[in-house]
Formats: sequence, C-alpha cells, structure tokens
Amino acid sequence: MSLSGPPDARPMVFAHGFGCDQLMWSRVAPAFEDDHRVVLFDHVGSGRSDVAAYDQRRYDTLDGYADDLAELCAALDLQDAVVVAHSVGAMIAVLAAARTDRIGALVLVGPSPRYLDDPSAGYVGGFRHEDVEGLLETMSSNYLGWTEAMGALVMGRDQDPALTEELTAAFCRTDPEIARHFAQVTFLSDNRADLARVAVPTLVVQASQDDVAPPVVGEYVRDSIPGARLVVVDTVGHCPHLSAPEETVAEIRAFVAGGGGGSR
Repeated sequence: MSLSGPPDARPMVFAHGFGCDQLMWSRVAPAFEDDHRVVLFDHVGSGRSDVAAYDQRRYDTLDGYADDLAELCAALDLQDAVVVAHSVGAMIAVLAAARTDRIGALVLVGPSPRYLDDPSAGYVGGFRHEDVEGLLETMSSNYLGWTEAMGALVMGRDQDPALTEELTAAFCRTDPEIARHFAQVTFLSDNRADLARVAVPTLVVQASQDDVAPPVVGEYVRDSIPGARLVVVDTVGHCPHLSAPEETVAEIRAFVAGGGGGSR
C-alpha cells in the first residue's frame, strides 16, 4: 500500500481489477495528489501483497475482497472516500460501499456485474459459458500463453503494443494458481442485484470499444444504480486509465467537483 497527497484532504482510493496491481494507476493517480489523500493498494494475492495472507476460502467470492476494502478504509480512518475501481474491482467497491459509511462516492471504470451472457434475462455480458471454461482451461495448461492472449483482449488488439506488454507483465507478476482462482471468481460472479443498493454518487467510465465489458454493460450499470452517470471515453480496450489517462482524469475530476464532491 502507498499513501500520498495531503493527509487532511479528501481520500481517493484506487482499486485495480483482475490480474493487475496498483501500478496500473500510474497514469491517473498522480494527477490527484495535490488535492486528495491518494491511497493505492494491491488486492491480496496480487502485486506486492502478502501472498501468505491469501486464503482460498475467504476469496472464494468477491465478498472477501470487499471486506478487505472496507477494513482498509477503517484502518486508515478514511472519511467520505472516493473509490476509483476498475473492472471486477468496481464490483468489489460496490459491495464494500454497502459495508461501510466511509465511502462517499464511486467511480467505476469498465465495470461488469456479470461477465456471462444471460439470454433468459436478455442480458449481454460479453462471454458465453464455453468462453470462460476455455479461458480457465488455458490458464491451467499454458499460463504464459494465456497472459499474452488475455493482454491483447483486455487492451484491444489495435492498441499500442507497449500498453499490452505492460498489462501482460502485470499478469505475469501474479501467482498462476491464485490468478486462476481469482479469474474463476471474477468471470462466474453475478452482482446485478447489488447495483440497486448503491447509495452514493456514482460515475461509470466506459471505453467506446471494449470486448471485455461492452458498452451495453456500462449502460446496464448506469441504469441499475440510482442516480448514476455514464461517460464514454473514446478509446479501445478495457483499460481507459491506461489508453486514455488524460480523458479519464478529466472525467473523474469533473465528477468529484460536481456530482461526487460532498458527503452524503
């Protein structure tokens, strides 16, 4: 974990997504250090976290990660924190916001409450069951090959190769067994019912072209969270904080200054 910015300023906590770590916020978080208490951390099992603290039973659902985030806010005595969270980290933040009154606003970057399609409900998540089964099988049999293929999918195949390499390197920093379990929890989770319980100002940041969480998913999240606002960043891939950091910073800053700028 790292802390920066004025200790008495409004806290801004950055939560990364699956396969990543806090370094993924390096193009965005520094922009807020002058006027926010910036908190960066790695989910247990990711990045430089204490791998010995990883308990598969605790992290068999996203609730374990949400408990961690709520406990982090309490340990640091954060008040009215803005949690900026990416991908599955966004759903972790949604769950954490229901566990503590220390979170005052959410910025959900590329969120997805359910990655699997649900034809019976008319829901498009972007993945079929066989897609996820193939992904998990490849992680078990050829982790290195999976990291390269997943990096290209997440960043977008037409994206700057350097960004794809950066993301792939993050995948490689994660223990393969932990990564596979986190992937299973991530891609088989269903948090659609949790969205309606969000009671803090919320901004959804969606990339205009995203194969992991398509634009229709961002619209679903906006429509399901009371009062949520959606902004679309003109970029390719699932990581606008990497591919379009200036636009992402501008949207977050505008939200905090306007709709997400005060205590509930």
